[in-house]
Amino acid sequence: MKDVRKKAKELMSGYCRVCAVCDGRACAGEVPGMGGLGTGSAFKANVEDLSRLRLNMRLLHDVTEPELAVSLPALALDLALPVLAAPIGGVSFNMGGKMGEEDYVRAVLGGCAAKGTLGCTGDGVPDFIHQAGFTAIAGLSGRGIPFIKPWEDAELFEKLDKALATGAGVVGMDVDAAGLVTLRKMGRPVSPKPPKKLKEIIGRTPAKFILKGIMTPDEARLAADVGAAGIVVSNHGGRVLDHTPGTAAVLAGVAAAVKGRIAVLVDGGVRTGVDVLKMLALGADAVMIGRPFSIAAIGGAAEGVEKYLDQLRGELSAAMILTGTARAAAVPAGVLA
Repeated sequence: MKDVRKKAKELMSGYCRVCAVCDGRACAGEVPGMGGLGTGSAFKANVEDLSRLRLNMRLLHDVTEPELAVSLPALALDLALPVLAAPIGGVSFNMGGKMGEEDYVRAVLGGCAAKGTLGCTGDGVPDFIHQAGFTAIAGLSGRGIPFIKPWEDAELFEKLDKALATGAGVVGMDVDAAGLVTLRKMGRPVSPKPPKKLKEIIGRTPAKFILKGIMTPDEARLAADVGAAGIVVSNHGGRVLDHTPGTAAVLAGVAAAVKGRIAVLVDGGVRTGVDVLKMLALGADAVMIGRPFSIAAIGGAAEGVEKYLDQLRGELSAAMILTGTARAAAVPAGVLA
């Protein structure tokens, strides 16, 4: 991974510093790019709120080979470990453009598939962002989750139909992208979606549907009520609204509101297997990771993604052993100090 990160730092120069600790401090306000919006407070809060959590070390037990695989029945997914690559696109204007969009998406999705999990694809302007994602998912026989932004009806339904044609069994909408004013200036407006509209959208979509960008218990319940099979607790990596709390600060309350009804995923500030364990202890069924997967893909293509997943697996397994946690599918809250 040192070699992967070194290569990524060369290729992403001017867009991402590939910091030793990816905490949003050096890149605050760098949007486009890999930074957080404005002061970068929301990006930094994701990392800070998660890092403040501490683990209870327990060694008087018989857990020596913890089970990392998880099943998400609400989404009809089985994963070799509770980690997915979050939807990120726009290599040309966010990451330096030294790798083509299609090569980037194939690296993320292919690396994830090789390790028994899934990558997600992004959406945006120009159109090659979603086109590259759809092509890659179709090439993997539907093994990936396409995310569509909250466009107005004509574009939204057209893209959903194309997403379904890839063979994907799960599709998503990143409602947290509703604040991207740059898209409106390009004549491609996105907007919040009221429950009635979401129910219509989900009702006409035969695949399992995920809503990404849920940060409060009331909206988690609304997501379940309108038919979503899962949510992602996310503030869009701190890239749409300054001064939101970190996802780790709100996850427990959000998860408690809908636990057992729908799948609860979370992203934001997750960097290591220890971070994954913390999020599971807070109530997540699985986590999504964004920027580190981008670095792995640009620095090492699919092999880099696989190496990063191997690193996460080793870190998560060690953390589970040292906290007496037998199964990633059942992490007790008592793991946290």
